[in-house]
Amino acid sequence: MTLERSLVTSSISGTDSLLVHESNVLKLFFVQLQVIELREQMVEMVHLLQDRICEAISDIDETNYREDEWTREEGGGGRSRVFSEGKVFEKAGVNVSVVYGTLRPEAAEKMGGGHQLDGKDLDFFATGISLVLHPNNPMAPTVHANYRYFERGTGEIEGSWWFGGGADLTPSYLFEEDAIHFHKVHKDACDRHSIADYKHFKEWCDSYFHIPHRNEGRGVGGIFFDDMHGSTKLECFEFVEDCANQFLAAYLPILERRKDLPYTSNQKAWQQIRRGRYVEFNLVYDRGTKFGLTTNGRIESILMSLPLTARWEYCHEVEVGTEEERLLKVLQEPVNWLGV
Repeated sequence: MTLERSLVTSSISGTDSLLVHESNVLKLFFVQLQVIELREQMVEMVHLLQDRICEAISDIDETNYREDEWTREEGGGGRSRVFSEGKVFEKAGVNVSVVYGTLRPEAAEKMGGGHQLDGKDLDFFATGISLVLHPNNPMAPTVHANYRYFERGTGEIEGSWWFGGGADLTPSYLFEEDAIHFHKVHKDACDRHSIADYKHFKEWCDSYFHIPHRNEGRGVGGIFFDDMHGSTKLECFEFVEDCANQFLAAYLPILERRKDLPYTSNQKAWQQIRRGRYVEFNLVYDRGTKFGLTTNGRIESILMSLPLTARWEYCHEVEVGTEEERLLKVLQEPVNWLGV
């Protein structure tokens, strides 16, 4: 090979290497851009949803919320809105958060879901909305919903990002039509997205919101999913956004039917006992509560889900043939409300 030809070949080879390098840099740039855009979309979604839900609660309850905008010393913050002792709701809280920082190893271990990443990438970003509404009337069910997005590291490694969420209904008195309506709204949302499986999410919800030491479910379920990362981020986000936007359609018709029904003092006492079960689950088993407490989260926001009042009676038993017993039977053996 002549010197001239050798120089030309080397030049071409060097140019190819440079092009490959530039291509890789460009790909990395677009990946990082998509990560940033997805984060921003999720942050915008949870804030808009908080506004819509709080506006609806204000209209129904004829009260306004207390708002706290808070910051987290390690990074990020949130906006908590709480209604208390209103016309319809004893307590209702809607919280959004955008937090980031570095996980402590013990917090990473509590996350589960196969996301330890061998102890690496302890930097994280998380955003979500969490809400719990506790009505005054024992005939009206408590409702909970939570939708969230989480990243470890840069969110580019397989398994380093995921979505989670769901919504579930917790009645003190069982109205089958309410459970059917709530489940149908969420099944319809699942059916619009190929990555979602209502039957699986429904069974997951029944399993997750189970109180082992009582051998009871917390309520009549709904949907629950976590560690969703098997598709593209955009597909996952679109599903989560759709589900989150169904909250008012799933719950408000039920609330309107039940909020003004008459009730007795004994029925109110039963509601308080059921709320005691709610407290037990949240403090002992809930994954989000455990994560918040081990990441130096804001305690008021973490415990926002707890009812204003609850009751524990020693050796309490329900009478045979009562509505209270009918509810317990359903909580001990989950029902396929839609027959699917």
